[in-house]
Amino acid sequence: MMQHTQGHRKRLRERLTKASHALADYEVLELLLGHVLLRQDTKPLAKELIRRFGSLRGVLDARTQELAAVPGFGPSLEAYWILLREVMARYVESPARWRTELCSPQAVAHMARMRLAACAHEEFWVAFLDTQNRLIAWEMASKGSVHTVPLYPRDVMARALTLKASSLILVHNHPGGSPRPSGADVDLTKKVQTAGEVLGIRLTDHVIVTDDSCYSLVEDCIIL
Repeated sequence: MMQHTQGHRKRLRERLTKASHALADYEVLELLLGHVLLRQDTKPLAKELIRRFGSLRGVLDARTQELAAVPGFGPSLEAYWILLREVMARYVESPARWRTELCSPQAVAHMARMRLAACAHEEFWVAFLDTQNRLIAWEMASKGSVHTVPLYPRDVMARALTLKASSLILVHNHPGGSPRPSGADVDLTKKVQTAGEVLGIRLTDHVIVTDDSCYSLVEDCIIL
């Protein structure tokens, strides 16, 4: 069985090298799983993951708790998946980290979604910008529960002053829910905006992201 598994995996790698685009989704997933499950036939698990989550993208976007519910997806694979998602998140974030101008809610959401879409809890992130709307820093400000996340305007402004930021964009996620802001989201946004006005730091936007959509409080004229 071991010899058969190693032979099959070797043939898959050869096909990957020759024409990576020709591999089926489950075959790509087989090879990914094989980096952790070194001596195990990963085809059954790969096919089961595709069946449960619908596609390779569905598997990559799945939350840790959902993946852990699949027989055979143990702690080692969970850690590997966190690493994989971190690599993808940093890849998506890299244009902004090279001081690209963040000129739209969609650009911010694109940067944030890879990191936040699979979170089972809410997180607040802040993009601190210079006078030309270029990214100075992209940092997590707070981590909360499934339905709420605390954020203190004074802490956000203290960090903005330290970084000498001219403006900032708030970003947080709604796990598995609607991107529309709650009353608490709106109240918090206005408090941050007011605090920034006193210090000369502009709140450019507050963007809420979900797995497949985003919401801009500026575009909806909730803040101006």
